[in-house]
Amino acid sequence: MTPAPSIVTRFAPSPTGRLHVGNIRAALHNWLWARQQGGRFVLRIDDTDAERSEERYVDAIRADLGWLGLQPDEEVRQSQRFDRYEARFQALVDGGRIYPAYETQQELELRRKVLLGRGLPPVYDRAALRLSAAELAAFEADGVKPHWRFRLDEGAAIGWDDLIRGPQSFDPRTMSDPVIRRADGSWLYMLPSAIDDIEMGITHVVRGEDHVANTALQLQMFAAMDATPPAFAHEALLTGAEGKLSKRLGSLGADHFREVGIEPQAVRALLARIGTSDPVEPIADAEPLIAGFDFARFGRAPARFDEAELAQLNARILHALPFAAVAHRLPAGMDEAGWQAIRPNLSSIADAADWWHVVEGPVAPTAAPDERDYLAQAARVAATLDWAADPWHALTSQLKDATGRKGKPLFLPLRQALTGRDHGPDMAALLPLIGRDRAIERLTAAAIS
Repeated sequence: MTPAPSIVTRFAPSPTGRLHVGNIRAALHNWLWARQQGGRFVLRIDDTDAERSEERYVDAIRADLGWLGLQPDEEVRQSQRFDRYEARFQALVDGGRIYPAYETQQELELRRKVLLGRGLPPVYDRAALRLSAAELAAFEADGVKPHWRFRLDEGAAIGWDDLIRGPQSFDPRTMSDPVIRRADGSWLYMLPSAIDDIEMGITHVVRGEDHVANTALQLQMFAAMDATPPAFAHEALLTGAEGKLSKRLGSLGADHFREVGIEPQAVRALLARIGTSDPVEPIADAEPLIAGFDFARFGRAPARFDEAELAQLNARILHALPFAAVAHRLPAGMDEAGWQAIRPNLSSIADAADWWHVVEGPVAPTAAPDERDYLAQAARVAATLDWAADPWHALTSQLKDATGRKGKPLFLPLRQALTGRDHGPDMAALLPLIGRDRAIERLTAAAIS
C-alpha cells in the first residue's frame, strides 16, 4: 500500500507592501491545515517583480508571521528560481503551449471595447497565432519584443472539487489565454506559481475566492507539465463590519494590531473561526484551533471582520493569560498578585501601566466635602487592621457597623480616595497592593482635601 503523501501548504506573499488582514487569514489557514495534518508550511516570497519588491517588506513579512506564531518550516524566494522557470517555459514553448504575442496594451484595450460593445465576452482572439512568417520577421527586424501567452486547451471543461466551494467548472472557450511573461522577460504570477507548487510538492492551496478563475487556468498549466495539481480551497472574502467589502481591510495588518494593543492570540482566534460554523471564542492556545480546523465548516457567505469584535476578544484573552506569559511586558515591580488584580480591567497590556500607577501612586484622591469625616474615620480604622489578612473586607465591615452605610455610599468614597477613580479592579485584590501606609496616607489626604 502506497503511503499518503505528506501534506505541504504554502503562503506566497509578494514583498511589495505590508501584510493585511486578508493575507494573515490565508497564512493562518494554510498553517493550521499543515499543523493539523503533521505536514509542512512553506513561506514562498513571490519577488519576481524586481521593481516593486523591497527587502524591508520581506523582513516585515517574517516579523509579522513570527509575531503571530506562524513559523514556516521552510522559506523559498522566487527570485532565486529563475532558472527553473526558464527551463519549464522553454519546454512549454517547444510543446506549443506557450506562444509569442505582439499586440500593444492599447490595441488589446480597443479590441476589448469592441467586443463588449457587441455584447460579446472580451476574450482574446488568438490573433498572434495567425501571424505569417513575414509578419513575425518584421517584428523581429524592428526589435519588437513579444509578450508570451499560455495556450488553453479548449477541448474540455476545466473542473475540480474545491474543498470549500464544492464542484467547480469553467469553459476554457470563455477565457483568454493568460499572459504569463512580459515583453521585458519578467514573469507574471501564474506560471511561476504553478511551477513552484509542482517542484515544492505543495499538496494544498488555501486562498481567497478571488483566485478561483486563476485556479482554472493554472490547472491547465499543471496538466501541460504532466503534474498532479494541489487540492484547492477558496474561502469567502472578508468584509467590513458594515457588511460591504471594505478598503480599510487592506490597511489593517499586524503592525496596526500591535499599535492598538491587540494580542496575536486574539488575531488567530478570530481569523481561524470567522466565516465558519464554529463560534469565535477567546482561545489563546493554538492547539484547539489546529485540532478543530475543518474545510467542511467554512461557508460561502462573505466573512465579516469587525474590529470591535476583535477588541472584545482581545480583552477576554488578556483576562485569562497567566502571569508568566506577560511578565516581561509588565511595568517594573508588578508581580503575579498585581497581574491577577489588574488583568480583569485591561483591554490591552499597555493599560497595565496605568493601573499599576494607581497602586504605586501618587494619585489625586477625590472626595466630596460631605465625605471628609467618613474618610477620616476610614483612615483611623485602616491603621488598626491586620494587613496580612483581608484589609478591604475588614475595613468596610467595621465602617458599615460604625456608620450604618452600605452599598455605593459605603464603597465609592473609599475607592475614590484610594485610587482617584470611580471604578476599577476589585478593591479586595487592589488594597493589599496599595498597602497600609499608602492607604492611610490617601484616606487622610482625601479627608482634608
